[in-house]
Amino acid sequence: LREFWQFTGYELINPNIIRSDPGIMAGKPGISGIRIPVESLLEKLGAGEAPEQLLEALPRLTPDAIHAALSFAAQALKADVAYPIDQKAA
Repeated sequence: LREFWQFTGYELINPNIIRSDPGIMAGKPGISGIRIPVESLLEKLGAGEAPEQLLEALPRLTPDAIHAALSFAAQALKADVAYPIDQKAA
């Protein structure tokens, strides 16, 4: 994962929190030590769950981990990629 960010010119946000290992969760970036994919946290937040709800439901999750996941996603979206938007769904 670190190599990807160096290749794209972005710095990895808190590499001690966000990790990617091919042997864990098929290599998806996740919260280190608790096997929660960044994608899952973002889906829950996007669905309207409050960070406080996530912290209560997942006792090993920390506010820093939530912030790291959001920062990771923001940097991923800065990559030079076009994301098509379905006008019918918008």
